[in-house]
Amino acid sequence: MVIDVGHGGKDTGAIGINGIQEKDIVLNVANEILKLNKTLLNDELDIYLTRYTDTLIPLSDRSRLAKHLKADVFVSLHCNTSQTFSRGVEVYVHNSRNLNTKESIALGLAILNESTQKLGFKKRGVKFADFQVLRETTPFCPAVLIEMGFITNSDEADYFLEVKNIEAMALAILLGIMNYLNTGL
Repeated sequence: MVIDVGHGGKDTGAIGINGIQEKDIVLNVANEILKLNKTLLNDELDIYLTRYTDTLIPLSDRSRLAKHLKADVFVSLHCNTSQTFSRGVEVYVHNSRNLNTKESIALGLAILNESTQKLGFKKRGVKFADFQVLRETTPFCPAVLIEMGFITNSDEADYFLEVKNIEAMALAILLGIMNYLNTGL
């Protein structure tokens, strides 16, 4: 499995109203997923991150890594931004029709359900988009991009300032992935 840690380096991604940067939140969540896999699952899953530090990895290299590793799933972590008082978690799958589209939707729903039911975030649904990392990865494995809340929303930005909340989001994502892998299609 590949966890794509969005943005990095000079690409901060979204900047929250409290100055929090998307690139830092997603790296913290990804590192916590690794830790939970080790402590709770005894390294049951082979998890690779697209980045382990604050570096910028080109988008094509992210999908190339998933292809090279023959990943069973690809999960890209992001935070959302809005000019309005938007809130909630949404998951994107690529808008093409290929053999992994149905599996990508199932993976997205599993993660969305865990993160909204357990954490109380508004469920914004599974949506379709032509994001490069999804376009280049979906032909090889189920792939989703998670928007883990709006860091331009004061409640959701403040949520990610607490270590226990980073841990909770990581656990919800990991449980969603596990639910998907254990049920399959």
